[in-house]
Amino acid sequence: MNRKNLKFEIDFDFILIALTTSLKDYRTCYLINKNLNFNFVRQDDLKLDIGPGNGEVLFSIYQYTWETTETEFNFIGNKGSDGYLVPEMREADYFILIKNYIDESDVESIISGLNKIPEIVAAVKIEPKKIKSRENLLF
Repeated sequence: MNRKNLKFEIDFDFILIALTTSLKDYRTCYLINKNLNFNFVRQDDLKLDIGPGNGEVLFSIYQYTWETTETEFNFIGNKGSDGYLVPEMREADYFILIKNYIDESDVESIISGLNKIPEIVAAVKIEPKKIKSRENLLF
């Protein structure tokens, strides 16, 4: 009997920006909204089954969409109720996950704007394919 193996690779079609700051999520979103003219709105906590013993972990999430291009921005806390969204990047406090089309110059402009906010220590673009626990970012 012949066997066929199906191999597939998940497409990580999003842009990821890691943020380091000592501020709470709502305060960080307020500063981003104010300085970058965004409008992040709090959503129900993101529930993911990534915890120890396959427990459910809750992460804070805020969402904003550019209506003209349908570009979706998700501001997600890296530290959840019982673990980290991306454990190998514990120094990152939050992530901004950008879905759908966005011009590279807009991404650079956003990162530059984030780094100009004094309370944000660092904002850097991360390559999702280099993260071991990248599947946690697919929701």
